[in-house]
Parts: sequence; C-alpha cells; structure tokens
Amino acid sequence: MRLDKFLKVSRLIKRRTVANEACDAGRVLVNGNVAKASVKVKVGDIIEIQFGTKTVKVEVLAIQETTKKEEAKELFKYL
Repeated sequence: MRLDKFLKVSRLIKRRTVANEACDAGRVLVNGNVAKASVKVKVGDIIEIQFGTKTVKVEVLAIQETTKKEEAKELFKYL
C-alpha cells in the first residue's frame, strides 16, 4: 500500500493530501529514510512522522484498504 494512503487509513494523518504534503516536505521517514508518498509500506516497517517539534514513531502491524475509526489503532503500534 502507498505510504500516503496508509497514513490516512490508519488515521495517523487525517487527509491524504496532507499526508502527501508531509512526504513532499521530507517530514516522513520509513525505516530511517526520507520517503515519498508513493513508497510501498509493508508489515514491520517503521514510520517516523515529524509534527513541528513532536515526532511520532510507529511500527506497521497490518495493512487494510479501509477501516473503521475504532479499528484504525490496530494497524500500528507506537514505539
């Protein structure tokens, strides 16, 4: 699954366009490398997102095309 779509489906970032902008600005890392929005995400990847001064680091546990709000938290684990 594309990185921007995963960030939206997992509710880490609310909108896909915002996820795209964050990737373009270089604020998203996958496994320690700056990632474009089109990078393929797989189970076990470590995603790091920089929100201003705060950094969120998560591990991908599952990938789904769509998910309910309550189930979105099961797609990743905070590190």
